[in-house]
Amino acid sequence: MPPREKDPTRQRERIGAAAVEAVHDVMWKAADVLRGPVDATEYKDFVLGLLFVRYLSDVFAERRAELDEELAAEGVPEELRNSLLEDRDEYDSHGILWVPEAARWSRITADWSRPDAGYRLASAVDALMRENIALRDMFPPALLRVDLDSRRLAALVDLIGDPRFISRGRMTARDTLSQVFAYFLASFARDEGKRGAESHTPQSLAQLIVEVLEPYGGRAYDPACGVGDMLVEAALFAETRASREAPAFLSVYGQEKNERTWRLARMNLAIHEVDTVGALGAVPADTFSVDQHPDLRADFVMAHPPFNVSDWVWDAGDSRWTYGVPPSQNANYAWLQHAVAKLARGGTAGVVLANSSMSSTSRAERDIRRGLMEADRVACLVALPSRLFRTTSIPACLWILTEDKSSQGAKDLTDRRGQILFVDARRTGTMADRTERVLTLDDIDRIATSYHAWRGTPSARDAGLVYRDEPGFRRSVDLAAVREQGYALVPGRYVGTASQEPPPRPRERPASLMRNLYAIFD
Repeated sequence: MPPREKDPTRQRERIGAAAVEAVHDVMWKAADVLRGPVDATEYKDFVLGLLFVRYLSDVFAERRAELDEELAAEGVPEELRNSLLEDRDEYDSHGILWVPEAARWSRITADWSRPDAGYRLASAVDALMRENIALRDMFPPALLRVDLDSRRLAALVDLIGDPRFISRGRMTARDTLSQVFAYFLASFARDEGKRGAESHTPQSLAQLIVEVLEPYGGRAYDPACGVGDMLVEAALFAETRASREAPAFLSVYGQEKNERTWRLARMNLAIHEVDTVGALGAVPADTFSVDQHPDLRADFVMAHPPFNVSDWVWDAGDSRWTYGVPPSQNANYAWLQHAVAKLARGGTAGVVLANSSMSSTSRAERDIRRGLMEADRVACLVALPSRLFRTTSIPACLWILTEDKSSQGAKDLTDRRGQILFVDARRTGTMADRTERVLTLDDIDRIATSYHAWRGTPSARDAGLVYRDEPGFRRSVDLAAVREQGYALVPGRYVGTASQEPPPRPRERPASLMRNLYAIFD
């Protein structure tokens, strides 16, 4: 199967290594500045919240400068121009949130020697929330404290105002600061340990799920969204990869039960210009006890829930348990059934779970697994490489679930009813450092194209991909073979071993061989 041709126009410009180093430097300096006045559990929220304030101000300032140039080019007198620069409609029409004068970065950074610096910052944040309904309850409470030491606050504002974060080249304030924000989120998640790992999906894993699902348009949903990594990745995919001939709009929805994480997710989506009004629910809530999107049927469901959760809200009578009641001591199969229940007609889901989910022997989970297989809801199982998560050694896998494995009429997919694709990707990835492995772009492409060639998606047809089994890596299997294995879904049981090429023949030395042959004859 030839590799899919990569389109360079689909690659987003990234901040360089120098900018990343600057972010890392600022992050730790910020931690030193805030040590003492702000609790260790809140300083991350404070830094990210302040960075978000700067983002809003910079994006507003960019539009203001652009508008000023437009008006000047039209010959508008300066006095009238100054009035039009404060016309809110000129910003709303471009999707730019209104930033009142008190919340503009130039105003926030002016005269920090005054003792009321904390009060002025809290007033600026409050003004932003009052002027923009999308920002209501989004900022962390730490930013609204009025008793912060002005000297420390001034030092922190100077750090966040680092000129290395300003847009460079073709990159706008949004491009630069959104990537800086993402880098902060990932770094803080690593430092937080287990809780951080649960709220953050490694970027290469998020990219893999999105590349497999290909959310060009429609509705994307993450029932355990954490800080919103996968929803952002899906939105970026739709923005940069949608067909220029047939652009599509992607709506995103998610849910998160931790209030601090929920606020960060809303900021993360907003800083990437993803509409957040109602997207993550009105309040943080547990997916199993209070479904924030009860009527949603999504074209794409993507989830990286916490593994093997035992303290979840269990209800034997939940209508989502179509294939059996999951055990109260493990939520893995509750997440799978929730994902299936949320699928729209023809929808696809990608769920990352612990490897044990593929072959668990508890009666309840085995029965649910059999029910999912017999209902033809499982399209693909991918065994992922170890150490993708810095804070846990639990090996993981990716379940690809589908509402319909037929050709789906006009979509003209390959009819895969009664079949399942197994991919053993345990030997992919490269170590980013001593503790964490990442999937390379080639690894992601290899796994994703395997699925697309098998399913016969438009992207596979456009690239001329034809599916073939590859011993040791991928194999398409009939349901009968899975029944014979007792519905165990470990890819290693099905893909076999990689074909071994015969060892190279040693260079022959005719004269020496002839002497040996004559010696044997003698």
